[in-house]
Amino acid sequence: MLGFVRKGPIVKKFLFLCLLTVSVAGWAQTERGVLIREAQLYISPDDHSQKLSTVPRGREVAVMDKTRDYIKVLANVEQGRDITGWIVDKGVVRAGMPNGDRVLFGEAAESELEASRRGGRKGADKDALRLYYRTYEYFPKSDLAGEALWRAADIQWQLQKEDVMGRRSSREMEPYLRGKMEEDLMDEVRKKFAGTKWAALASFAKIDNKICGEWKGLPKCPEKESEMFEEYAKNHPDSPKAAEALFEAATRQAALIEIYKANDDRGKSEQARARAIALGKRILAEYPQQGDFPARSHALVFKLEQGIPTYGAAKE
Repeated sequence: MLGFVRKGPIVKKFLFLCLLTVSVAGWAQTERGVLIREAQLYISPDDHSQKLSTVPRGREVAVMDKTRDYIKVLANVEQGRDITGWIVDKGVVRAGMPNGDRVLFGEAAESELEASRRGGRKGADKDALRLYYRTYEYFPKSDLAGEALWRAADIQWQLQKEDVMGRRSSREMEPYLRGKMEEDLMDEVRKKFAGTKWAALASFAKIDNKICGEWKGLPKCPEKESEMFEEYAKNHPDSPKAAEALFEAATRQAALIEIYKANDDRGKSEQARARAIALGKRILAEYPQQGDFPARSHALVFKLEQGIPTYGAAKE
């Protein structure tokens, strides 16, 4: 989902802002619904009446009254702004609605695709985030719930990551010297869907917060990061990210070959070379069908066996 994230400032506590629910007495007893379309909010049940605001996709509404083809709702249209008004009773998914999970998930996927298009709808990425989260929230027993929560977490993560990595502090060697992506939603995925591939994907994403900005030619960061990725593969051998984790570890060991050479430590350089080759061959043996990583491992192992540098000024 990296390709569709739009540039722009990300407000702190983004999850809270996106998933904010309307605070009213008796909310639990009020009929609720989620919009899969952008709805005009009117002052009265008449499309010729004054327009109050627009309610975006994925927003939750509390139904207060009904008349003809309209429903009176209390809706959170933006941060800190709750408005009561009338909307046409179309495109509102209620809890328990047959195939409601499919409808919400499908609209979320459409919004995600829209966000990936050049010149796509503004805010479509955030629409997708809300819709995916509502799929999980409204239909927690659906077979789509785990994937929906993961996708919501991933979109939030990528939005924040673009912001964090766009700052000058992102080049700091130590991860704690830059901002971090908020982990609450990733942790929710791990807790609610422990033992699934969605939890494994969430654990992989969280490694981002521990990665150095720049290595500065020192061995500390690639050593630590290689260990983290190997540990991930050890703890999540069935993860869709297992091969990628091993490849990330292998590339860091390959970089250490040159870093150790620069420090005149030939012994460690040879150890790093052997370890990088072993990791590459492990991918070929254990994950021969996992994406492009087997082919990339073939290329990496070939270069290392040929003595071709993959890092630093000597990189060919």
